[in-house]
Amino acid sequence: MFNLKFIWAKLKGKRNLFIIGLILTVVTSFIGLVNPTLSKYLVDDIIKKQNHSLLIPMVLLMLGVAVFKNLLHLSKVYFMEKASQHMLYNIRMTIFTNIQYQEMDYFNHITTGDIITRLNGDLEFIRHFVAYTSYSYVEMLFVFCGGLSIMFTTNVKMTLAFLSVMPFLVLVSYFYSKYIRPFFKKNRENLAQLNTCAQENIEGNRVVKAFSREQYETEKFSKYSKEYMDSQLKAAYAFQKVLPLISLIANLLTPITIFVGGYFVIKGELSLGELTMFSSLSWTLTVPMQNASNLLNDYQRFAASVEKVIEINYDQPMIKDRDDSIKVNDNLKGKIEFKDVCYSAENKQILSNVSFIVEPGTTIGIMGPTGSGKTTIANLLSRFYDIDSGHILIDGIDINKLKLEDIHRSIITATQDVFLFSDTIENNIAFSDSNMSRKSVIHAARLAAADQFIKDTPDGYDTIIGERGVGLSGGQRQRLAFARAIAAHPAVLILDDTTSAVDAETEAYIRNSLKKLPFSCTKIIIAQRISSVIDADQIVVIEDGKATVGNHSSLAKTNRFYRDVCELQDIENLPEFVGGEQ
Repeated sequence: MFNLKFIWAKLKGKRNLFIIGLILTVVTSFIGLVNPTLSKYLVDDIIKKQNHSLLIPMVLLMLGVAVFKNLLHLSKVYFMEKASQHMLYNIRMTIFTNIQYQEMDYFNHITTGDIITRLNGDLEFIRHFVAYTSYSYVEMLFVFCGGLSIMFTTNVKMTLAFLSVMPFLVLVSYFYSKYIRPFFKKNRENLAQLNTCAQENIEGNRVVKAFSREQYETEKFSKYSKEYMDSQLKAAYAFQKVLPLISLIANLLTPITIFVGGYFVIKGELSLGELTMFSSLSWTLTVPMQNASNLLNDYQRFAASVEKVIEINYDQPMIKDRDDSIKVNDNLKGKIEFKDVCYSAENKQILSNVSFIVEPGTTIGIMGPTGSGKTTIANLLSRFYDIDSGHILIDGIDINKLKLEDIHRSIITATQDVFLFSDTIENNIAFSDSNMSRKSVIHAARLAAADQFIKDTPDGYDTIIGERGVGLSGGQRQRLAFARAIAAHPAVLILDDTTSAVDAETEAYIRNSLKKLPFSCTKIIIAQRISSVIDADQIVVIEDGKATVGNHSSLAKTNRFYRDVCELQDIENLPEFVGGEQ
């Protein structure tokens, strides 16, 4: 019942069309009973009595009824389809919007393929239920009840003979409904797996080729595809097992009409016209019987799909604005303070009592071994994750009290793993502001050392690039990501290893550009190269969840990790090391 309430809520705005469609369904159901009823008078009062003058008017009347019924049916389909498409749009937009505001951890527990399955396959089953199955149920009910009423008022004994098959149909439908539902659930899960496999393979096609794993990936896709095929076949076989039984029960009405009806005609309890009417009305029982299994299939698919859609529709982000959050009208200034920040993930301590202060407009470098928590600091600052304890302050305001929109507008991160949209180079750089001028885009590209290679592309800034920057080198993608970040004019600019794929000359150019930005911002540089952070106002070294803060000279003297990296990268003019072994 909750499923139906959900659908009703999503029909808001077009419920009137849905109701009109159902009303037309009722009307067409009763109109469909007119011609079988008229057949009684056609046989008894016209053909039997050889009343030739009424034959043509009666045929024309029956033809008019059929035409009128079909016109109403077309109108009904139009209204139901329009209502269902509106509902589909509402659900899809709600789900997509909800996904947009989920925290990053949400996507660690749900695959892209599963989301795509819910947005496409599951929603299509729901649309089919609203546009077709819903009115089919109504039509089946009213046709059945209407036909039964006419039969009862004509001959009770004959009607009871027709109804003798109904208990068998009810039992078959009940057990079939319970039997088939697990098949559709499994089928839906296998489809999500198949979509995930395809999506990951397409996104990772370069890795697949680089490791010559085409055959392996083909076999893996074949495995998931076969599982999906098998689940589809099992559902189809289950349906085929019960279909002959339902057809057999429905077809029993034909011998009942011949033998029982013929017996009543011979005894004079039923006229030939009434027998013709019963024969014509038998479809009001047989069609619902035969369609019952199909409609049950549709409902089970709908039930399996709507559960998944409702689940993602009502998923609430764990990280969201507090009721007492503060709205910042202007950009933040960029002062950052970490106070005894602790953070753990999956029962592993990542950061432990990390503290440091970054003044507005200054530059801070962050270094540390792989997996030490460098990127975690950036994610916590952007509030992609929430800390376990301690405080993170921006401009003296606890980050938990700021609105997420203000945080994400003021703190921009350019990452090593660059994602570029299937759009023009200009639109990728101007992603933060759709109204950004071409002049501003070019200026950002020049600061990121991207202008020259952009000019060398076929259409310059109007060149269409593919997902993940297909067609561009790693360094070019990183420079576009850097340009995109600069173009947003953030209060805090985080560069997470964004120069790892560029040459030393380009890196030096980018470092120099950071000093000449046309706006004031605090710069956080997460890097593996000493050259990237050597000129920073201060450097934070993260090791074993702890933070050591200093500048290049002090850390080279006292921090073993930083000193080792300097020596490995042949940094010259290092002071004498006076720190311990750790």
